[in-house]
Amino acid sequence: MQIGYKLAAEAFGPAELVRQSVLAERAGFDFVEISDHYHPWLDNQGHSPFAWTVLGAIAARTERIGLATGVTCPTVRYHPAIIAQAAATLSLLSDGRFTLGLGSGERLNEHVVGKGFPDTVDTRQDMLREAVEIIRLLWQGGYRSYEGKHLRLSDARVFDLPGTPPPIAVAAGGRRAAVLAAELADGLFATEDRPELVRHYRDAGGSGPLYAEVPMAWAPDEETAARAALETSRWALTGWKVMSELPNPVNFEAATTTVRLEDITAKFACGPDPARYEQAVQPYLDAGFDRLVMQNAGPDPDGFIDFYSRELDTRLRGLGPRRQSS
Repeated sequence: MQIGYKLAAEAFGPAELVRQSVLAERAGFDFVEISDHYHPWLDNQGHSPFAWTVLGAIAARTERIGLATGVTCPTVRYHPAIIAQAAATLSLLSDGRFTLGLGSGERLNEHVVGKGFPDTVDTRQDMLREAVEIIRLLWQGGYRSYEGKHLRLSDARVFDLPGTPPPIAVAAGGRRAAVLAAELADGLFATEDRPELVRHYRDAGGSGPLYAEVPMAWAPDEETAARAALETSRWALTGWKVMSELPNPVNFEAATTTVRLEDITAKFACGPDPARYEQAVQPYLDAGFDRLVMQNAGPDPDGFIDFYSRELDTRLRGLGPRRQSS
């Protein structure tokens, strides 16, 4: 098992995210993962820097810790040729520490370039498949062209390529994306502790690492932690069908007016009790995930990183999947 730290790019500016990454490396985290957004989920989060610039700075300021996007949509706001070039460059700058997390995206971020956002999940998945194929093609070297149903590539070449291409992890919320991850990528990325996602991936021949984000909020007391999560992270309770469709932070504000404090404590591990975090992590291990991302929505990132180093690192690494009863 590896344990990662989620860089909340919607909640902090670029220099602060780099600083947190340095602290995360010192605290013993195996990797940091950053969201790749144009907008935050809620206006009061207040930030959304360009993830690729932040990752380059992190690569320069750290030595050991892995880097990952969680996740990039390579179909609308970006063309996959740009992501192939960006990922190759970051892999070189980080000495091979980078993992490219890819997904089918959210309207929140993709509509901004004025091309629209596909209305159906099937179309988004078709576009993602073509994008991964284009990225893989460019990483083979030489001039390449591609003619797909949705995406095209015309006589393009990535000149600076690492000796070994960065691994790709594809985000999945259902069977189709899990199969795509198995067929074209090197790993699976998820935000829920659903064992069927792992099963679909393995049944389709996937054998790579399995990433999952675990929601939590640290503060010296449970109520302070929960209230901080309610203020900035209640969007996480809307579910992926809502999260992928709403176009702007104001829409997420309207969609989350009924979220209550008890809803947060039911979803997030809140407060200072290490046992609560163990309980939150366990279902993901039981489902088969082996790359767990600590997604802290609490008000004090330094306090959380210190808490992780003192109280959680050894405890969580000592956990494993529970044997399922027959």
